[in-house]
Amino acid sequence: MIATALAASLALATTQAQEPATVWAVGDGADGSAIAQRLARRIERSRPEAFLYLGDVYPGGTAEDYRRNWRPVYGRLDPITSPTPGNHEWWAREQGYIPYWRRYGRAKPWYRFEVGGWEVLSLNSEAPHGPGSPQLRWLQRVLSTGEGTCRIAFWHRPRFSSDSVHGDGPDIAPLWNALQGHARLILNGHGHVMARYKRRGSLTQYLAGTGGKVRYGVLDDPRLAFARSDMTGALRMTLSPGQAELEFRAVNGQRLDRSSATCRGTVSVTGR
Repeated sequence: MIATALAASLALATTQAQEPATVWAVGDGADGSAIAQRLARRIERSRPEAFLYLGDVYPGGTAEDYRRNWRPVYGRLDPITSPTPGNHEWWAREQGYIPYWRRYGRAKPWYRFEVGGWEVLSLNSEAPHGPGSPQLRWLQRVLSTGEGTCRIAFWHRPRFSSDSVHGDGPDIAPLWNALQGHARLILNGHGHVMARYKRRGSLTQYLAGTGGKVRYGVLDDPRLAFARSDMTGALRMTLSPGQAELEFRAVNGQRLDRSSATCRGTVSVTGR
């Protein structure tokens, strides 16, 4: 009887471990607006395992901004949120970002965790990230500890951008170059558009900066595989070992783009 019960328990654990994980990602929406709240409720109704916030708490990331503009929008997702700081809140991090996320153990400027069989790296475009920086050294150490490409990295300001306001971020190249061959998906905000870029080496970049703040235009760019900026929306991912299904969803639930990615190798991450 004990052996039978143990076998049943192990089988259940194996089945649960193989179940896909729903993960959403979006940035540039913590402004307290009604449209941002609608998008957050749609995300919440899907009962995701994780929510990646791609940065920017408006207008300045202060404690008051978290109270007035973050909490009404994403506050109910706090227990499953993994953030990265944006340019709007990093300057006031000692008053807003760090004390707010410390209660959930997510106040570090960069960290990692595992979901759906993928290693997820929260990096920081607002902290030093050039050659010799503590962040880049940390990233290089992490990447040296495991083989394969089953990693997702996210931060605020993108390496490549076709929005009508910001454009490319050449200073991000050290992070991008370190991840090449060691990761599969890159997620960013900052540009208030939804965009999927054509694959470069092992990396496919997604921009999901349409969380609710005023949207930007999209420039013609041959690097783009998909782009929209006329709707508020977010990126929904279904993750399982070796596989990711990705969809840009509008606030009304409409599917705007669908793509997939495969990776090689397995991950095992302890802590953040």
